[in-house]
Amino acid sequence: MDKSVVFAVAGSGKTSRLVASLDEEQRFLIVTYTESNHDNLRSKIIQRFGYFPTNVTLYTYFRFLHSFCYRPFLRSKKNTKGVIFKLPPTFPRYALTDDRRYISPSRRLYANRLAKLIEQSNLVGSVVARMEKYFDVFFVDEVQDFAGHDFNFLTAISAAKLHITFVGDFFQHTFDTSRDGNVNVSLHNDYTAYKAKFKAAKLDVDTDSLKKSHRCSKNVCDFITEKIGITIESHNDWDNVVKYEDDPKAVLALYEDPETVKLFYKEHHKYACHSQNWGASKGVDRYQDVCVVLNPANVKAWKNGNFRDINAETRNKLYVACSRARGNLTLIPEALLKSYKRS
Repeated sequence: MDKSVVFAVAGSGKTSRLVASLDEEQRFLIVTYTESNHDNLRSKIIQRFGYFPTNVTLYTYFRFLHSFCYRPFLRSKKNTKGVIFKLPPTFPRYALTDDRRYISPSRRLYANRLAKLIEQSNLVGSVVARMEKYFDVFFVDEVQDFAGHDFNFLTAISAAKLHITFVGDFFQHTFDTSRDGNVNVSLHNDYTAYKAKFKAAKLDVDTDSLKKSHRCSKNVCDFITEKIGITIESHNDWDNVVKYEDDPKAVLALYEDPETVKLFYKEHHKYACHSQNWGASKGVDRYQDVCVVLNPANVKAWKNGNFRDINAETRNKLYVACSRARGNLTLIPEALLKSYKRS
């Protein structure tokens, strides 16, 4: 069985590649992390076939984990009532064999430990067998967001005798599926070590197929490569405007322009304009001109020459924001919008 993980850049068509690989004969299991990407995948599948094929099963990760992997084996035995995304208390510390480690007093499963509970119950083999019974092909989108016990579970079930393709963008890792103490706490600290984890799970690592963006122009890609320090190439040879703007009148015009989305580091809802937060814009493919709003710390980084040395999570979110641009990319200081911010 062919098994691979494809590392993509923003706008390279990773989701489209998965959809293009579908047919109406094989049985496909597709798992993605976010609700927004689930909806995006569903729309693209319907767009391709004119309907949603019965041989394709699409899950968000935690729905897959609970309804396909946990429920058939443990739901009746454990008498649980669904999943809770609140983190379990640090104390008391229960043993790995104690149900209270995984299940809240209200009988809800802690999301960040559900994969571990399945493993601890010696059910990984049963999950793999169930996957092999019902499916021929296993796709995972947004693989970079799997962390903690979920990453271990994902690599464990990749032993299934199925055709497997995982796709993701390492540098679009802006949050974890779940955290539990020190489990895989350094997973995303080093790209080379991260790729080695997949090789150890016997997946081929492909860094070439999706290394060019169909969305971003050459100079937007050059800006991201040079100033943010994340390598991205473009399929396109046209140029768009990429600039830093701090003229108050020009900034106001951008703020009031309904055609230009304003992407904020956080709290975009406090501004009465067409806006979103950097991290939450991940997966959005409908923006043309983009205005990225920099907080004071990031303005300072810009004035020092680049964003390469800022906090890794912030840098990844900035990469996500800048790579939304099909058209022009303008960076502005948030300080010039201070008077428009609602409390």
